Amino acid sequence: MPGHFITFEGGEGCGKTTQVALLAQRLSQMGTTVVTTREPGGSPLAERLRTLLLQPSPHETIEPITELLLMSAARCQHLAHKIQPALADGQWVLCDRFHDSSWVYQGCGRGLAPDLIATLNGWVTATTFPDLTFILDIDPVIGLQRTLQRDGNQDRFAREGMAFHQRLRQGFLQLAQQHPQRCRLIDAAQSPEQIAEQIWQQLQQAYHGLR
Repeated sequence: MPGHFITFEGGEGCGKTTQVALLAQRLSQMGTTVVTTREPGGSPLAERLRTLLLQPSPHETIEPITELLLMSAARCQHLAHKIQPALADGQWVLCDRFHDSSWVYQGCGRGLAPDLIATLNGWVTATTFPDLTFILDIDPVIGLQRTLQRDGNQDRFAREGMAFHQRLRQGFLQLAQQHPQRCRLIDAAQSPEQIAEQIWQQLQQAYHGLR
């Protein structure tokens, strides 16, 4: 049987990584084999591309199209070497970001043409799409404060201006409206435990065999 592919999306500091870990723990306690991963990253080469994207040279600016191409290259490696093999083996894959982030970050955030992003996503993802996507929504002011408290030295995306982060939030909200069957909007201003319980309830609705 093919596995299940669940993705987590949202702006900076929304708590995706925490929720991936909490859901993986709960599924594992049921005896389910779970793979957790992230984008950009997830494979050795993709992790190296992640470093280039998040902490680039201070002497050179990454152009928006370069950013999209690097993200797409990392995703291609990630899919081929981690996600697709795990799904073929019948495992659950929980991924911190996937192709929706390209629509929002490089599309809404950077202003790249939707047709360009759609073409690259189509080439890279082919027929591998999430079964369910949890979009964690939070006020960017709160989210960015969280990243500063957590990391101290924020990455390149977190250091963007507030207007950029407001565009990201609107982009994720628009995604939730456009894909109501796949995308489930969650209020990320709640406690991690409250968010985790809502995610579990949504998962139970989607997969009736979960208890």
